[in-house]
Amino acid sequence: MMFKTAEQQAPQQRHSKPITDRKHMRNYVLMMILLGVLSVGFTIGIMGYNNPAEFGSDGWWVIADMRRDSLLTIGVVALCHAMATIAFQTAVNNRIITPGIMGFGSLYTAIQTMFVYVFGMAGVTMLVGVPQFFLQMAMMMLLATALYTWLLSGKFSNVHIMLLVGVVIGGTLGSLSNFMQRMLTPSEFDVLTARLFGNISNARAEYLPYAIPIALLVTGFLWVRAHKLNVIALGKSTALNLGVNYKRELILILALVSVLISMATALVGPMMFLGFLTAILAYQFADTYSHRLLFPMGFLFGYAILSGSYFILRHVWDAGGAVTVIVELIGGTVFLIFILRKGRL
Repeated sequence: MMFKTAEQQAPQQRHSKPITDRKHMRNYVLMMILLGVLSVGFTIGIMGYNNPAEFGSDGWWVIADMRRDSLLTIGVVALCHAMATIAFQTAVNNRIITPGIMGFGSLYTAIQTMFVYVFGMAGVTMLVGVPQFFLQMAMMMLLATALYTWLLSGKFSNVHIMLLVGVVIGGTLGSLSNFMQRMLTPSEFDVLTARLFGNISNARAEYLPYAIPIALLVTGFLWVRAHKLNVIALGKSTALNLGVNYKRELILILALVSVLISMATALVGPMMFLGFLTAILAYQFADTYSHRLLFPMGFLFGYAILSGSYFILRHVWDAGGAVTVIVELIGGTVFLIFILRKGRL
């Protein structure tokens, strides 16, 4: 007859903590360390690799300063997409769709195309500058704000209707952009196409003093309200039963998401799969409901992917800064695997 030890006889304790056991904590910490090492490695590579000037000279520091601006841009974009996508997917209770469904990328494309269509090749330079940066950002925020305040505060009050209307608006803007692009000359179309890729080179140094504080302020606000996001993730009925003003929190989250995505899009251009990629990888490797654990991992995934893509394109393939070439390839592959795989989402 076999006797159980005291540890075996003791009932297993159940809890609702974001970290379930030591193995879970170890896996989370190891993944954060790995992402941190990759991020630091790519950062050092971008700053110092293939710098033609002598190390420590004035020329070396001039080139390093230019590359530093690119790294700051990568950090801002990764932070905006990671935080916004995780918060957005929590608000709409869906891990497939991204904030891009609300038409940010389509509106950006329409604005760029319209200026080139009306003013020719000079239209591209007319959209360069701090006022123009805020103008594009304001237009995208206005579209998103009008969309969710109208549909969530009216008689519909339905997230799914809001998303469907966003898809229709995005498709309409895309068709309008395609029509105008067909009317352009080949040289104008080539110049426009370069602007429509998500390109780190699209961002200018004078944008960063404004973009960085806005990104930190909005993401800090999302961080403070992470406990509300944890409750909203349980669903509308549960959140209401726990005393959360669901509609107000939903509109507030979407407002913050629109600020982050509109700024990132106006800064470098549309990146369809970056947010999805950072969010889904954070869900899989963090394996927790806590947004205060998901947010930093999502940011590190985004930074590692963007900085790695930029390093490969700029220094290995010598192909400029159109990082969407790699991001879309990896993101599309991960998206198909995510859709087709069996098991838990």
